[in-house]
Amino acid sequence: MDDQTTPLASLADEYWEYFLSDVSPTTAMLLGDHRFDDRLEDISRQAEDAQIERLDDMVARAEALDPGELSPEERITRGVLIHEAEGLAGPMRSRLAEFDVSPSTGLHIQFLQAVGQLPIGTADHADAVVTKFGKLEGLFESAVHRLRQGIAKDRTPPQLAVEKVIAQVDAYLASPLDSDPFVNLTPPAEFTDEQTAAWRERLRTVVTDSIRTGYATYRDALAGEVAPKSRSDERCGVRWLPDGEEVYTSAIARHTSLEMPALEIHQIGLEIIDRLADEYRELGSRVLGTNDLDEIFERLRHDPALRFGSREQIVAAAQGAMTRAREAMPAWFGRLPKAECVMAEIPEPGAAQAPLAYYFPPAPDGSRPGQFFVNTTEPSTRTRFESEALAFHESIPGHHLQLTIAQELEGIPEFRKHAVVNAYVEGWGLYTERLADEMDLYSNDTARLGMLSFDSWRAGRLVVDTGVHALGWSRQESIDWLIANSPQAPNNIETEVDRYIGWPGQALGYMMGRREIMRLRRQAEAAMGAAFDIKGFHDTVLGSGSVPLGILADLVTAWSSQ
Repeated sequence: MDDQTTPLASLADEYWEYFLSDVSPTTAMLLGDHRFDDRLEDISRQAEDAQIERLDDMVARAEALDPGELSPEERITRGVLIHEAEGLAGPMRSRLAEFDVSPSTGLHIQFLQAVGQLPIGTADHADAVVTKFGKLEGLFESAVHRLRQGIAKDRTPPQLAVEKVIAQVDAYLASPLDSDPFVNLTPPAEFTDEQTAAWRERLRTVVTDSIRTGYATYRDALAGEVAPKSRSDERCGVRWLPDGEEVYTSAIARHTSLEMPALEIHQIGLEIIDRLADEYRELGSRVLGTNDLDEIFERLRHDPALRFGSREQIVAAAQGAMTRAREAMPAWFGRLPKAECVMAEIPEPGAAQAPLAYYFPPAPDGSRPGQFFVNTTEPSTRTRFESEALAFHESIPGHHLQLTIAQELEGIPEFRKHAVVNAYVEGWGLYTERLADEMDLYSNDTARLGMLSFDSWRAGRLVVDTGVHALGWSRQESIDWLIANSPQAPNNIETEVDRYIGWPGQALGYMMGRREIMRLRRQAEAAMGAAFDIKGFHDTVLGSGSVPLGILADLVTAWSSQ
């Protein structure tokens, strides 16, 4: 029988088609699938209920398939499909839209970040995107309606998130129309100058009449209705919602792909923080002339010599790290991505509240390379010693290698090429920060201190995320704990804590994922002895795309048992 006609193959195709057409048509366009260019996401409660029902049905049908009758590759597909469909339905079932106001992931910032990546290759694409943008006002109205539903049930967002989002929206609304990212899209190559001018005029009209009107509606509702009812800094975690424990348990499962109690994760974070102290003392003695942990943290946090002086220096450091990593790849990986990775600066508005960096995957059709976005705002607050670890994590050998290889895999269902299992994706990114040291990519011991600093950061996330959302820590308690237990700068700590508050559970995936990858590597090294091959291990970890950690364990165990 042709594999494409099996019930599992049909279900995989059905899931991906439904995701692109009904759940996230903007993702379809970003991937170069232009069938739904004129559509926009529907976040209404009615659509949400329909999506939960459809996704639950797909999960049930996948679970009904007997793994014993499937090939090894089909068992992976079945497991990833179940995880992805449950992961989509989870936040819908938790009704996150009723209190989801986030400066990191809110729809207001998602579109500002994604719009410049939309591939517009023909006149039809150009027409469709005007139609799409014309619906943004309605999307913001739906978002406001969902927040009102939350207010009615005492399910409201944190006050600090509301205030930050209002500031971001104000910055966008105050920006000149001519520099608006929705206006400055790249026109199709076939357009004449006259056609481009006419198209941009249509975009200006849509921005004025729909997009900015929608942003203003959203902003006014946040300020006038949501802010007065929002949760204070003392009750910023989801623990304080009526169903907070259930919401957080679901988030842990979704973001770690593990069934683990919050307090166990909290304890793991504390233990890792304790172990890092000896590494700090050893490196601190060589680099800073002291083995006093508090003094090391203080120097890393405040020494002006360890800060950048200009945006050009930030860019040069990132480019240098990427170049060294690119040259070293063949010795450590058998499979390498075909698509390139380039560096770009995080655009305004929103850069001030954005993370230090992030990665945007390439377009599958090759029209857009992978992009490593670096935050170059306020250079004097950006640390030199952390820039290399950041570059390795977000670009090469981190997310670019991982996500691009997944897109380029052949012989697997399309949805698996684009799956993003948080603990796998971010666990790999964090793993590569330590791997880079093995690869001798760090330029000096000062940069290795950045590797330790980022370990403190990610271990601290286990403590603070669970502290806020399971133990009821306040925002200030969380900030104080990270200041006492990591060398992160205070402004970065505040930004990060606010991110954890607004995105429950996501920050757990980094260290929990890295921890499992390292466990599997040690297990394989012990089982294989002298036959262990680092290229083979890495190709096994990366060779099936993004998978839940349980499936990754099965893959590595099978490889090491050959």
